[in-house]
Order: sequence, then C-alpha cells, then structure tokens
Amino acid sequence: MNGAIARTGVLRALGAMSGTSLDGVDAAVVETDGITISAFGPSGYRAYLPEERAILRAGLGRWQGAEVELAGDVVDVAHFEALRRFEGIDLVGFHGQTLAHDPRGHGTLQVGDGAALAEALGLPVVWDFRSQDVRMGGEGAPLAPFFHFACAKWMGATAPLAFLNLGGVGNLTWIDPSQPAPEVPGALLAFDTGPANAPVNDLMSARLGLEMDAGGALAAQGTVAEGMLEEFLAARFFARMPPKSLDRNDFAFASKLVEPLGDADAAATLTAMSAAAVARGMEHCPQPPARVLVTGGGRRNPVLMRMLAAGLDCPVEPVEAAGLDGDMLEAQAFAYLAVRVARGLPTSCPGTTGVRAAVGGGIVSVPGA
Repeated sequence: MNGAIARTGVLRALGAMSGTSLDGVDAAVVETDGITISAFGPSGYRAYLPEERAILRAGLGRWQGAEVELAGDVVDVAHFEALRRFEGIDLVGFHGQTLAHDPRGHGTLQVGDGAALAEALGLPVVWDFRSQDVRMGGEGAPLAPFFHFACAKWMGATAPLAFLNLGGVGNLTWIDPSQPAPEVPGALLAFDTGPANAPVNDLMSARLGLEMDAGGALAAQGTVAEGMLEEFLAARFFARMPPKSLDRNDFAFASKLVEPLGDADAAATLTAMSAAAVARGMEHCPQPPARVLVTGGGRRNPVLMRMLAAGLDCPVEPVEAAGLDGDMLEAQAFAYLAVRVARGLPTSCPGTTGVRAAVGGGIVSVPGA
C-alpha cells in the first residue's frame, strides 16, 4: 500500500521503537483495526553499533545543536535498515529516539524524520506521537497504555492487571479490562515509576566498559546500601500523584549516590532502587492488580525480578506468561497506535498522561505528498 490509508478494516502495521536504553531498533508487525488486535506478525531487531550508541549518548539531554543533528542521522539510517526488510505493510509507526523530555518546560524531543522515512520506504509513516499530548497539558508519556488495554482484551483478562515496562525508565499501566474502551474514565492509570535499567547500564559502561549487567550477575554479588536506598526514595517524584513522567537522566543523582560503593554493591543498590520505585508506584493503583506482567529488558534480570516479587503483593511474571513478546511490545504498541492516529482515534487520555481530554497525537506522512 503506497499512499492512501484505508479508513476501515484491519491494517498490517509495522511499528518501530528505539528506547532509552540505546541498544537498538525493535520492529514488529501488528494486524489491527486500531481497536482490537487481530494478529501479531513478524519482528526484527537492528542493534546500534558502538559508535552509533556513542553519538546517541552524546545527544541525550540536548534540545538542539550538532549532537542532536548527528543523533537524528543515526536514527534515520538505523530505522530504514530495520524496516526495509518487511513486506506487505500498510503503514509504519515511527517513534524515533527520545533525547530530552521536559513536558512542563521545553516539551519533548524525539529525533528522526518521519517524512524522509516515508519517502525512503515508499509507505505512509505516522510519527511525532507525543507533541500534541504535551501541547494539551499532558506528560507526553507513557504512550503504550492504550495498546496494553488492547492486549488485556486480546488475553481475555477479566480482573485488573498491570503491565510493567522496565527499559531505561520504568513505567506502569494499571488496567481494568471490564471497561469498554481505554479512554473511558477508570479504564487506565499509567505513569513512569522511576529509573529502571538506565542507571545500571550507565554504571556498567562507565566502570567496566559493558553494555549492561547481563543476568544481574554483578548485582547478585553485591549488598544493597539501605541508607542510599532510603535517600533515593525520599525524592519528591515519588510523592507526586500520577500521571507523571521522567526524562532518562532525571535520576542522575542515584548514580552519584553509589559512587563510593564497589562495583557489585553499586549494581545491587541501583537494581534495588528500580524495584523499590515500582513498589512505591503500586501504591497509586486504584486497586491491587491480580498480576503484574513485566516487559522490557529488565525482565531478563533475575535479581531485579526477585526484588520485585519480594516487594509486591501479587504474582510478578514476564509477559511471555500471557503469550506476549516482551522484547517487541513497545514496537508493537507504535504499530497499533499508528493505526489509531490514521483513523482519528485517541492515543492518550487523562488517566495515562494527564492530558486535559482524550487526544490522538501524531503526524501522517505519505510518500510523494
């Protein structure tokens, strides 16, 4: 399909996500009419090269300048290489790479040129998902909750449940699947919980030249510094009522707190901070969820998963336990959201981002337009 987007029926949408962990581009296909999920299609991954990751890292926290332009170039090339491999696609959902997020100040910045990508792929591309939400008073994040609601329906869930995404930043979606639509009051509550993998990844990079604490191996050898954990939980962010969101570097002070610690104790303490942030966030849920389904890279860290299980009063499981793909859930989310944008359906609401009313974000770029 190269041009107009069908206004009804199921579309084969391809979503792409490059998260705050800066590991690479996830791409995944979802077949949907923008309301229900008909099927999940193939997926792929394009890792960032070390030099590309360095360029992206140099752009973090910046709003303009050469570093931002270079980061945008990396994002465009990597996404084209990740997405061109797919066939039979009707439209693309392109999130881009978040470099800076300050919804109550500068706004939100995702680099990546959706119009250029549309021309390169010869497909309609939906992009710039967050700006309209911020313009209407919302946090601009998280945006996956409407997709999480569709997943809960796809699963046949009847009791309230929660999706917990542990990427660079952690975010939680509480869902009442008995509600008819995600924008209905009481159907969703979503918010960022705090830092997740980013501080540990940064620690591993700075001290050991590694991308992550694979399997939580280093944290497993360490002891949590309880005093530092208490200082971390005293941050004002945790007292704020949701919806609320974070920039990747908003908790840079956590990394500074653990500077005096040895490698293993620092990794253990930062991991405990991520789990404790989730436990604190769960206090905001309207009622306890029957289960918490964990997605993102954090679910592969058994130390973090054990800490979560110890701190929460319900089963904590990877999303694979519900038949979903935890590596691709966010890419799938932007495939789903792209169809909603193309069809004029809302993608966020007061319960997910704090926006004044349900709103659909995004720009639709059509090749040749």
